[in-house]
Amino acid sequence: MRLLIAAICLALGSSVAVAQDKKEPSAAQKKQQARMKDCNQKAADKKGVERKQFMSACLKGDGDGPSAAQKQQQNRMAACNKQASDKKLKGAERKTFMSGCLKG
Repeated sequence: MRLLIAAICLALGSSVAVAQDKKEPSAAQKKQQARMKDCNQKAADKKGVERKQFMSACLKGDGDGPSAAQKQQQNRMAACNKQASDKKLKGAERKTFMSGCLKG
């Protein structure tokens, strides 16, 4: 019986020590927590799948949309793709054309 009481006291003592050993969140964790709070406020009017998709994109940082450089590259890709289609290029010829066109 004494052994059982000693084991229980030891178990309770170690769990209290673990609870007191909590550390402050790191800078990255604080930043992620702030992002979660911000995204959660922005998603207040969304429900279901729409909210889930929004939160996923927002937490990844995709909520801001493409940058100016990304938009320029997307426009260039669309223009080169149209030119290649107009010329009816296929296979290796299309690949070579697209590579040169995208480089400028």
